[in-house]
Amino acid sequence: MTFFRNILQKKNIAYLFSCAIFFMVTSCEEDLTKKNEKQNKNFPSQIINNANIIQRDSGIVTMRAKAPIIEKYELIDSVYTIARKGIDIQFFDKKKPKTPGTIKAKYAKFYDYKRFYEAKGDVRITTNEGDKFAMQSVYWDQVKKHIYTHDTVYVTRKDGNTLIGAHGMWAKDDFSEYIFYENSGNFTSQKFSEDKK
Repeated sequence: MTFFRNILQKKNIAYLFSCAIFFMVTSCEEDLTKKNEKQNKNFPSQIINNANIIQRDSGIVTMRAKAPIIEKYELIDSVYTIARKGIDIQFFDKKKPKTPGTIKAKYAKFYDYKRFYEAKGDVRITTNEGDKFAMQSVYWDQVKKHIYTHDTVYVTRKDGNTLIGAHGMWAKDDFSEYIFYENSGNFTSQKFSEDKK
């Protein structure tokens, strides 16, 4: 009887010991899971130095972008790409492929899923037609196909006329139409008469 009692005690001890190990391992796993959930995932998954990116549509170049550094953040819900040290973009119109428009800025950010760009810091835009726009920030919604800003916009038309939108502007992204808010400008009488026709 004593022999069987000793075996049962050893089995009970072994069982209790294995239960204790199980709970220790489980609690460690839970702690690691909680720790991993709290870790910051907002860091770049891709970094491109001296970036030179070409975008094509049906084999035709639609955009070229150059930047000292581009960082892509993919480990978060709202994926975005950022150019902290500035960007220089050329965009091509199918009707005028030899004269690209340009966008230059000290900072740019692109939200991948929303297809939404923002550019900040001495933003300079030159259209395919040769009109030049200067402002401090601009936002481009690719889905709605328009750009806008609330900053003062300085425009120099290719014919030399100037225009100031004191409270921003809205435009189609191909600049075929644009609206300035509280604008003023300097137009030649010839240009004015052409616009009146």
